[in-house]
Amino acid sequence: MGPANRRRRADQGFTLVEVLVAIVVFALGVLGLVRLQATAVRMSTDARQRAEATFLADQLLARMLISDPTTAASFAHKPSGSGCAPTGAASANAQVTEWLSQVVAAFPSVSADDQQVIVNGTDVTVRLCWKNGEAGEPHTFEVSNRVQWP
Repeated sequence: MGPANRRRRADQGFTLVEVLVAIVVFALGVLGLVRLQATAVRMSTDARQRAEATFLADQLLARMLISDPTTAASFAHKPSGSGCAPTGAASANAQVTEWLSQVVAAFPSVSADDQQVIVNGTDVTVRLCWKNGEAGEPHTFEVSNRVQWP
């Protein structure tokens, strides 16, 4: 047996090991990309929900601004309590009930009873609460503003 045959015997199977290592590296790369995609989807969903909450809170504040200043107190909805467990009387104001139906339509996993509008003179706080993700983590968004009627 010459030196060339000995070298060939030592190299046998080496290509198979190289291919297996390449497949493992490729599989790890694909798994990393899948995880990155899942994180991106979760973050974009969270950003969309926060943008929607911002829009809805601003919409209610705009409705208050164009309404009669004497009806400001009627915009209060469950003004006591905190977080996602507000207490107190629900608002009978038609604009608030319409706004609450828009909130429920935008966030299907919420209830109108989870939302809170606190009116203290010209100071208004709008607190939206919704659940996000499979674990149902509660998220809150709060906007406070001083409504200046003309």
